[in-house]
Amino acid sequence: MKKITLFSDGSALGNPGPGGYGVILRYGDKEKELSGSEAHTTNNRMELKGVIEGLKALKEPCEVDIVSDSSYVVKGINEWLENWVKRDFKKVKNPDLWREYLEVAHPHKIHAIWVRGHDGHEENERCDLLAREAATQEKESH
Repeated sequence: MKKITLFSDGSALGNPGPGGYGVILRYGDKEKELSGSEAHTTNNRMELKGVIEGLKALKEPCEVDIVSDSSYVVKGINEWLENWVKRDFKKVKNPDLWREYLEVAHPHKIHAIWVRGHDGHEENERCDLLAREAATQEKESH
């Protein structure tokens, strides 16, 4: 099983407002960057959307370390998701995205790792930039 590191960050200009996500997928010395945006969203939705889109880009089952500055995403994956599923996502925000996450995460072995945001973490800073650029382009296109 290939070992992949997925770095991800999300951004929203206003909460809700135009938002974007940035992702770096790393396998060995190869990297791929992804970004995208939505017109009306929240920061947490974009944090999770980045992870989902990164996982969608993988072509085969992998061992994936997800690196994010979002405690919502990291704790959601590592701690809360199992109980949310048992409760069928009752009183959970963004159940549509969490269900999509479960679907795209299914073939992979996943471990989420939290890093402090805006703290000089090179890949996190790059993902933050990609996310903010995508959100800004979304805002300017309307």
